[in-house]
Amino acid sequence: MDEWVIRMMMSASIFLGSLALLAFLWAIKNGQFDDEEKFLNATKFDNEDELNDAAALEKKRKDLEKNYRPE
Repeated sequence: MDEWVIRMMMSASIFLGSLALLAFLWAIKNGQFDDEEKFLNATKFDNEDELNDAAALEKKRKDLEKNYRPE
């Protein structure tokens, strides 16, 4: 292979890789990977017992936070 072919392939690879990295960072910055309805959709398929257990655990956690006094 000629040296210019290798240079062209390396430069194209670096350019496309940096373009993909910039697109990925832009997507993270703009929240493209955030699933805002993840927990809301999960509760649609829970039965009543699981929801009551979750509510009891949340209440217990809040009670523990309320009664916790750091020294």
